[in-house]
Amino acid sequence: MKIAEVFASVQGEGLRQGLPVLFVRLAGCNLRCRFCDTKRALRGGRETTEAALLRRLETMARRAPGAWVCLTGGEPLLQDVGGLVTGLRRRGLRVQLETNGTLFRRVPFDWVAVSPKPPSYISDPRWRARADEVKLVASRGLTFAVLDRLRRSFPARTPILLQPESNRPESRRRALRLHERSAKAGLPNIRLALQLHRIYKIK
Repeated sequence: MKIAEVFASVQGEGLRQGLPVLFVRLAGCNLRCRFCDTKRALRGGRETTEAALLRRLETMARRAPGAWVCLTGGEPLLQDVGGLVTGLRRRGLRVQLETNGTLFRRVPFDWVAVSPKPPSYISDPRWRARADEVKLVASRGLTFAVLDRLRRSFPARTPILLQPESNRPESRRRALRLHERSAKAGLPNIRLALQLHRIYKIK
C-alpha cells in the first residue's frame, strides 16, 4: 500500500467532529480540485505492507483508547483497502472512510463520508444508500442547482453538510446563502459546518 502519512489527531470535519481519530492518509487521487488542502497526498507516498500498517495502528490505538481509524487521501479507494479494514475491525477498531464518491468498493466500513467534488459532483450511485453523511465544500462551483440535485440523489435521512473552504469568510458567506435558500425551498437535512482543526490549529 502507498501511504502519505499516519497520525493521531481529532476529527475536524463532519458529524463525528471533535472525536479522537487515527488518520491514515493514502497516496494518490483521481481528481485535481483547486481547493485541495492535501496536495502532498496526490502522488508519491511510502510503500508499506498491510501487516506493518496494522501493527503500527494497533500500537497507536493502545495510546488512544476509543479512537477510530479514518481512511482519507487523496482518494483512499484507488487502493484495495478491504484487507486493512477487515484487519482493523478484527482488532476491535472502527473505521471511517472519507471519499470523493467516484469509486466504490464493497468494504465493511463503520462510517462513510462522501464528498462529491466539482465540476461534475458525480458519485457512484451505490453510495446513496450507504453514505452516513455528505460533505460539500462551499467553493465557487457549488450552486443551489447542484445542492438541489444532490439533495434529491441522497435519501433525506442523510445529512448534507455545507463546509466552508478552509473556513474562509467568502466561503462561509456562500455556505450561509445556500443554507438559507435551501431552507426556503424546503430541502431537508441541509446543515452548516466548519473545519474544527482550522480553528484549533491542529493537524
